[in-house]
Amino acid sequence: MNGLNKGIGKVEIALKWDPSPAGRPPTDLDLVAAAYLADDPQGAPAYVVHFDSRSPDGTVHLNRDSKDGKGFGWDEVMVVELNRLDVRYARVVVGVVIQQQPAHRTFVSVLNPAVRIREGYTDLAVDDFGGVLGATAATVAEFRRVSADGWAFDAGVRGFEDDPATFTQIMGRLHQS
Repeated sequence: MNGLNKGIGKVEIALKWDPSPAGRPPTDLDLVAAAYLADDPQGAPAYVVHFDSRSPDGTVHLNRDSKDGKGFGWDEVMVVELNRLDVRYARVVVGVVIQQQPAHRTFVSVLNPAVRIREGYTDLAVDDFGGVLGATAATVAEFRRVSADGWAFDAGVRGFEDDPATFTQIMGRLHQS
């Protein structure tokens, strides 16, 4: 990395899915992001951003929230401004949870789910959750601080089988490969 290339600065995470068939309860997916402090990057999140919150400094925010997948194009969009995030933070992990009301759901029951992570007009990752069909939640991105003003992106969808509240507390743990 040189002075002209500071890594990833501002990313958009977009999520979409098709509405449930007529007569079935709506499917509600949610984007969530958790920030971790540099002195405890694998510990509990310093804060979590989800459908009714934003980061304390405004660097992580949800622009669009859908409860049923009936939007046009991308149903939920989250922006993470890594270039503005305080140096106290070393990691940001982004995930997707399936709301479990009124019934238990996994990605296999979600119609045409997809996630896209991009910086500007460049797609960093696109996935259809095909590798985590039995999961109720999944991490979709990890951003790691690699210098005082630079961030790296680790792609990969990893499934979890936890309720949304538990998922937000464990989504940043190291994964065993």
